[in-house]
Amino acid sequence: MTKAKGKKPQRSGSNVFANFDQQQLQEFKEAFTSIDQYRDGFISEMDLKDMWASLGIIQDDKFCAEMLKVSPGQITFTAFLTFMGEKLADTDTEDVLHNAFACL
Repeated sequence: MTKAKGKKPQRSGSNVFANFDQQQLQEFKEAFTSIDQYRDGFISEMDLKDMWASLGIIQDDKFCAEMLKVSPGQITFTAFLTFMGEKLADTDTEDVLHNAFACL
């Protein structure tokens, strides 16, 4: 997942799409689409099981159900973006990481 140089996603009210640039939105859409195996616009327990299986990992129903608990309702693309934005909010920017490793 590519992050814009020097920019961290910023919260701006309820418009989660404003937190990302076009490239990031496209990458998140591709990720969401690859997880949404049934192409119904929602990530379900079966979608998660199928995603894990495509990675060669067999997960049980309980594990996938726990993953779905991150959202109070169904996981739509907007809910997925919100979740990813929250996860990325506490990460360092690409520039910070590059500079940290350049010192080694």
